[in-house]
Amino acid sequence: MVRENQRLFKRFDRKLLSASDVTAVAKEYFKETDREEVVTFCLDTKNRLTAINQVSVGSLNQSIVHAREVFKLAILSNSAAIILVHNHPSGDPSPSTEDDLITKKILRAGKILGIHLLDHVVIANNKRFSYQENGWNGLYPDVDES
Repeated sequence: MVRENQRLFKRFDRKLLSASDVTAVAKEYFKETDREEVVTFCLDTKNRLTAINQVSVGSLNQSIVHAREVFKLAILSNSAAIILVHNHPSGDPSPSTEDDLITKKILRAGKILGIHLLDHVVIANNKRFSYQENGWNGLYPDVDES
């Protein structure tokens, strides 16, 4: 069960230290996707990619995301942290209001589970939006989200 739906896992067995690293893996993962898709990159304590889990496949502009699906493989694979990644087939990586709400929800759930959300990266064509790169304080562990 832990290994199901882990496309490209063997090809990208490396550390993810920046949004650029995440983007390189995500661009390959999403290259033939014509609908919005959400995945979780699961990481060990040294930020090594241990699994890629498909969370949701949606329509052209929307995906349903539940915290239980985001964290299912992270828990099964003993992940220390995750990075939430999804694509915008529209070509614009700007996050929507729904993206912001999902990010906050996943952050809170991760704090309860002890699995840190390191970043949420939105990929569109050759562009990206990284919450961490854009200074969103919600991703830092010392910030209270209540």
